[in-house]
Amino acid sequence: MTRDSQAVTTLLMRWRGGDSRALDELVPIIYSELQRLAGRCLHSERPGHTLRATALVHEAYMRLVHVDVEWQDRTHFYAIAARVMRRILVEYARAHTRRKRGGGNIPIPLDEAVLVGPQAAAIVQDLDDALKRMAKIDARKSEILQLLFFGGLTYEETAAALHISPATVHRELKLAKAWLLREMEPRG
Repeated sequence: MTRDSQAVTTLLMRWRGGDSRALDELVPIIYSELQRLAGRCLHSERPGHTLRATALVHEAYMRLVHVDVEWQDRTHFYAIAARVMRRILVEYARAHTRRKRGGGNIPIPLDEAVLVGPQAAAIVQDLDDALKRMAKIDARKSEILQLLFFGGLTYEETAAALHISPATVHRELKLAKAWLLREMEPRG
């Protein structure tokens, strides 16, 4: 375990134990990793997305501070953060499709914006629906996809978060990707 990992885990345990100062110490350590996760989540979006990485991090942070979770360690924290960011992106996509075309657009500086096409919101919703269907069939495969692709976790971190081996992650990922590709394939 790296020094940074140990620090995050220790601070999470202190925070869970009621030490509010631990959260103040934790934020500077986790911020850059949350920024990386947000960038990865937004990179997975289709071109045309208007949500900024910084806004995604801040929204996720606000939700994570108020979530009632028994934090286990650094990997567990980032796994939950990845799920929260995915949920925010899905909510954003749903809200975006409810707006009339062109209505309510807010200018966003290009330095933090990710460009997206008009079909992106529908694709995000379709992907979310497919992951929900997969979770009903095989929750672990759905979790693996979320942690690797939305969360940006490594095979080893995903394995640790799910208490399985990296080889199992690799094997199940192959099956999950095949199922997801078939499920997302246009029917006609």
